[in-house]
Amino acid sequence: MVDKIKILKETGRVSSEALSYAKTVIKEGVGLLEAVEKIELFITQKGYDLSFPINISINENAAHYTPNITDKTVFNKNDLVKVDLGARREDMLSDCAITIDLSAENAKIVETANSALEEAINIVKAGRKVCEIGAAIEKTILKNGFKPIMNLGGHGIEGEELHTGAFIPNFDNGDDTELEEGDIISIEPFVTNGFGYVDETAEVQIFQLIGTPSPRSSDTRRILDLIKTKYLTYPFSLRWIARSIPELSEFKIRRGIADLIQLNALEQFPVLVERKKGVVAQAEKELIVEKDSCTVLTTL
Repeated sequence: MVDKIKILKETGRVSSEALSYAKTVIKEGVGLLEAVEKIELFITQKGYDLSFPINISINENAAHYTPNITDKTVFNKNDLVKVDLGARREDMLSDCAITIDLSAENAKIVETANSALEEAINIVKAGRKVCEIGAAIEKTILKNGFKPIMNLGGHGIEGEELHTGAFIPNFDNGDDTELEEGDIISIEPFVTNGFGYVDETAEVQIFQLIGTPSPRSSDTRRILDLIKTKYLTYPFSLRWIARSIPELSEFKIRRGIADLIQLNALEQFPVLVERKKGVVAQAEKELIVEKDSCTVLTTL
């Protein structure tokens, strides 16, 4: 356990440094693709892998947006940008997020997300019910005139599984599941001025291997072999496939991915958008539950 905690603290520190670096990269007029690849390189050059492709979700997009290799989108001066990332070493995963307000006009919603996160962290301890954490988050958000996103929340983290164990709600959902000493969890309030729910879109750039079929297509087999050897069972992006097999066109890569989905080999992570197109702010930290409190792992 001591070695595990040491590695988690190291991955947490690198992840937090990457978030700080993201603040220097994400500027008006900068391309999303350029920013994401610089931040991912920041992590890998320190000798760490990525827990998942970096999410750069803007305005009403709440989660799971990462650019493809041909993405020409640039940051706008009015954008509210969520950066969600994590460094990985061995099978120890980090997960953390911040919101960057390029307009300087959304300070209240950003601060609400941060405050809700801190209020939740302050009450974490072994025996704490997850609904009580949700209630603390919800109270802070409602007090500031916003809504929690009801169908998003935090989660347990264990081994190779980024989302496992307890679901940490952003409202009092009545779940009396109790945290246990030694649990690794992330808490991530999502705050909106919209409806309070997110819906899946048709856009998917992030996938995860869940089965190993035997495809007929040689291109699909090549993509599957790459996933199995390089990305294992961790989430990956179409962009990563394109970088690793540059001789395959985007059409062939998408066709191969579609084949693997049809063969039930991949889980998909669609971009999530706020139902009424309200803007969304997010804050997230990873921590370990202790007897009477907790230790935050993703901190500088």
